[in-house]
Amino acid sequence: MNLHEYQGKEILASYGVTIQRGKVATTADEAVAAAKELTEETGTGWHVIKAQVHAGGRGKGGGVKLAKSLDDVKTIAGEIIGMDLVTPQTTAEGKRVHQVLIAEDVYEPGEVEVEEFYMSVLLDRAQGKNMIMYSTEGGMDIETVAEETPHLIFTEVVDPALGLLGFQARKIAFNLGLSGKAFKEMTKFVSKLYAAYVGSDSALFEINPVLKASDERIIAVDCKITLDENALFRHKDLEAMRDVREENPVEVEAKAVGLNYVDLDGNVGCMVNGAGLAMATMDLIKQSGGSPANFLDVGGTADAKRVEEAFKIILKDKGVKAILVNIFGGIVRCDRVAQGIIDAKKSMGDAMNVPLIVRLQGTNAEIAKELIDNSGMDVQSAVQFQEAADKVQAVLA
Repeated sequence: MNLHEYQGKEILASYGVTIQRGKVATTADEAVAAAKELTEETGTGWHVIKAQVHAGGRGKGGGVKLAKSLDDVKTIAGEIIGMDLVTPQTTAEGKRVHQVLIAEDVYEPGEVEVEEFYMSVLLDRAQGKNMIMYSTEGGMDIETVAEETPHLIFTEVVDPALGLLGFQARKIAFNLGLSGKAFKEMTKFVSKLYAAYVGSDSALFEINPVLKASDERIIAVDCKITLDENALFRHKDLEAMRDVREENPVEVEAKAVGLNYVDLDGNVGCMVNGAGLAMATMDLIKQSGGSPANFLDVGGTADAKRVEEAFKIILKDKGVKAILVNIFGGIVRCDRVAQGIIDAKKSMGDAMNVPLIVRLQGTNAEIAKELIDNSGMDVQSAVQFQEAADKVQAVLA
C-alpha cells in the first residue's frame, strides 16, 4: 500500500525524524491559508508546492514548484490541483492531482554548503535481512546513478534480530563524507529512520533527497513509503491512509469482493486458484501465443457467486479476447466450481461474449468435466495443461 508524501512524513515525524514541514491543501485558497500558517510556525518566506500523487518524478512533470509570494502560492496551487500529472512513473494519461503539499523552504543559504543525499530502507530478499541503500548523489534518479556511477551507491545490511547497530549508523554518515555536527545529526537520522521502517511494518522507505541544510540539520525533504499490506491488521491507523483514488479502480473493486486481482496489459483473462498456479497459467498463455490480461486468484472458495464476480471483473477489460479458467481442486471441489461457472454464465448471458476455456483438475474433476460438457453452453473443457494451451491458441488465431 503506497502513501502520499505528506502521510509518509507524518510517520517519520512520529519517530522523531526531522522532516521538511508542510500542510495539505485541496484548493488554491486553502493553499494560501496553509502558506500563511506555515510562515507563522516556521518563519519560511518561500513555499514549495508539491503535487500529492503516487508517482515519482513529479518535478519533471511540473508537479513541484517554488512559490516566492502568496500570489505565487495561489497561482501555482490552482494550476497543479486538478491537473493530470504525467511523470516517468505514470501512464501517458497521467494521474489526477487532488491535493498539494505546501512545504517550507529548507534550502536557505548559509555558512555551510547545502548537500543532497539519497537513502532508502528495504528488504534484501536474497539475505533475508533489511538493507539501507544510500548515496551522495541525492536528488537524482537512483536508477541512473546505479547505471552510470555504481561505485557511488553504498549498502548496509541490517540483521532484523539485532536491529541497526551504532557503528552501522556512524559508517553511513562517514561514507556520506560528513563530519562534526552533520555527522552526529546523520547518525541520529539513520537510527530513527530505521526505527520508523520497522515500527510501521513497511516494505520500502525512500527519502530522496535527504538534505544537509546550511545549519547542518539533516532533513527528509521527500518521502516515499510502501506499507506491507500483510501487516495492516496491526496498523489500523495506517490502513486508514489508503487513497483509493490513486489505485486501479478495477483492482479496488476486486479487493472489495475478496479477489486477488492485478490488472495487466494482455488479451487472455485468467481465473485461477492459488498464486503459484496463477503464475504457471500466465506462462502457459504466453507459450500459446497470447498475453495474460490479469492475475486473478479466486482462492479456495470458488462458489457460483465468487466465480460470477470474477468473470465480471475480468470482462471490465475490453482487451480480453478469451478467458482461461484453470482450477486445481484440493480444498475446493471441481464439480462445485464447474456448477459455479455454468450458473455464472447463465446469469451473465450476453455479457459473457468471449470464448471460455475451462481446465479443472483434482477432487471430482471427472464429474466437473461432465457437467461442463453436458451444459449445452459454448464452454470448452480441457484436462491437460497442453490441451488448454492448444485451445487458447485456437480461439486467438
